[in-house]
Amino acid sequence: MKIFFLGTGTSQGIPVIGIKDPVCLSTNPKDKRLRSSILIEWNGSHFLIDCGPDFRQQMLRIDNQKLDAVLFTHEHADHTAGLDDLRPYCFMESKAMPIYAQKRVINSLKNRFDYIFATEHRYPGAPSVQINEIEPYQEININDKTILPLLVNHGSLPILGYRLDNFAYLTDVKTLDEETYQNLQNLDVLVINALRLQEHPTHNNLEEALQHIKKTNPKKAYLTHIGFQLGFHDEVEKQLPDNVFLAYDELILEL
Repeated sequence: MKIFFLGTGTSQGIPVIGIKDPVCLSTNPKDKRLRSSILIEWNGSHFLIDCGPDFRQQMLRIDNQKLDAVLFTHEHADHTAGLDDLRPYCFMESKAMPIYAQKRVINSLKNRFDYIFATEHRYPGAPSVQINEIEPYQEININDKTILPLLVNHGSLPILGYRLDNFAYLTDVKTLDEETYQNLQNLDVLVINALRLQEHPTHNNLEEALQHIKKTNPKKAYLTHIGFQLGFHDEVEKQLPDNVFLAYDELILEL
């Protein structure tokens, strides 16, 4: 399994427009972050988790030629706004792109991208999608690969994380239910969000992320969905436990 970190930033990315914070002005490529998303290459299948506003740029940057399915964590724009840019993959394969999400998220996408989901008088340039409604803890099978959606609490909003074999990806976490903790045991790699040092109402700060990591005890953990307030990449990483790392854009893991 190969994991491509397409983006590791929060909803505004880094640098943030108009902000002159030193992290936003950093020349270190690891301090420049597009909106959070990953691509998983698993025995020839390519699965995307979240399709944000930087999706086109991210796919061009890694020269990705194939996409088998898109898994959504939730409906917020930084995780869904790139939906229209699925069209080249639909055209290349001459078929609808399978998308997987909770019913609430599908309904949100239908409202925002009504022309994509239209059944009559479709715009000929629109991408075609195949809708798959999913729920936490109900396994899904794509190309003979088993994927387990997990319940994640984004403040009061119930969203999804995903476990694929011994890898799990969670973003926009604030709290986790006990059943999710149980399904996060025996991981080789856990990816989880850490927005900043200060408390936030709907996202982990660094301390909370480290608490989740301690409770799940993966061999390695990578932090993502990072805001500029967390600090400089190189300085923060020096302060982390030995098995915890800051993810960065274009990082590739092989499991």
